Amino acid sequence: MSHRTVTLALVDAAGTPLGALPPFDVPSPWWQEVAPVVAEARRRYGVEVVVLRLLGGDDTGTVGGAVTYLGQVDEPPATPLAPAKMELSADPLRAPYAEPGGPARSLAWATGELRRLGRPVETVTQQRTWNLSAVWRLDGPGGTAWLKQVPVFFRHEAAVLRWLGRAAPGKTSTLLADDGDGRMLLDHVPGEDRYGAPIEERLTMAADFHPVQVRSVPDVAELVAAGVPDLRAPRLAGWIRDRLAGHDTSSVAPLLAGLAARLDEVGGCGLPETLVHGDLHPGNVRGCEGRNVVIDWGDAFVGHPAFDVLRLTEGLPADAAAPVLSEWCARWRAAVPGCEPERAVELLRPVAALRMAAVYAMFLDGIEATERVYHVTDVDACLKQAVGSAPALR
Repeated sequence: MSHRTVTLALVDAAGTPLGALPPFDVPSPWWQEVAPVVAEARRRYGVEVVVLRLLGGDDTGTVGGAVTYLGQVDEPPATPLAPAKMELSADPLRAPYAEPGGPARSLAWATGELRRLGRPVETVTQQRTWNLSAVWRLDGPGGTAWLKQVPVFFRHEAAVLRWLGRAAPGKTSTLLADDGDGRMLLDHVPGEDRYGAPIEERLTMAADFHPVQVRSVPDVAELVAAGVPDLRAPRLAGWIRDRLAGHDTSSVAPLLAGLAARLDEVGGCGLPETLVHGDLHPGNVRGCEGRNVVIDWGDAFVGHPAFDVLRLTEGLPADAAAPVLSEWCARWRAAVPGCEPERAVELLRPVAALRMAAVYAMFLDGIEATERVYHVTDVDACLKQAVGSAPALR
């Protein structure tokens, strides 16, 4: 489905319900992308709206169909508003940017930081809001910057960006400022996200990323001390089991029971623990002037480097994934003589799916009810992926 039908239920800055604008269509189907919603509300009704959060949608998932958002306006629009049912009760899991006044507070912080850096802001554009982030574009004579605000389970992203800026400059976005509470100000990276990148590009992505992981080896303790999640082998099995405790894991019970033994065998393959991006698919790589810039580090952790190459090749036919995996293994054999990267990759295939199931379970536990629709099927999908992908232990 190539579009969505949007209803905007409006409140004022104090959170007082005002009613709903007539439904309208926007060409972009992705529910979390709100820039076209804001633009179309302005075009049709002359109203300046800030989208706060999702209120509900139809059963199309989170792509296309009908969707209702809560929006904030400073002045009631001239267009007559229809009565609207709005669930406005407090939720302890609600993101600060999803509350009336929340975006304004974040933008005041961001524009103040840019002014301090000599980069005054002339225009701001809301790009995205959902349970994993709120993103705004800030433009001025000094160029473009991005305000990104994340929930508590992603707040280590700023620490990762600081380390990368020092240890691997040019490999990711430049962190201009952060407030230690989920707000980050990022310099603009030109180019485009490489969704659907061909194998040749994935080979380059993997090769470019390898030195970052090698460089991180001596700094893993520093990264953990800075708040980056520690998912090294001694902790990973328990972390996965704890987060999946409220879900039906009967289909993967044997795998969970043997997880510690499997991770022991992975350890015996001899590869070091490194910084792991955690979601290294091509859409999180930005092609920029002949180089690759890896973005969106909220899923980062300290753990086994094979998790990233498994994500980079996920969904590819075996013959297409083979050269990416083969070159990745060759690089690690050269870096760590005597290691067994091929064996590590095969042992970790089902663990990668279990880890992603645990990540989605963590999201579901940490977000308010109306946002759960974004991830409600993800845990079961990952558990299904883990089933049948486990090689035998030696």
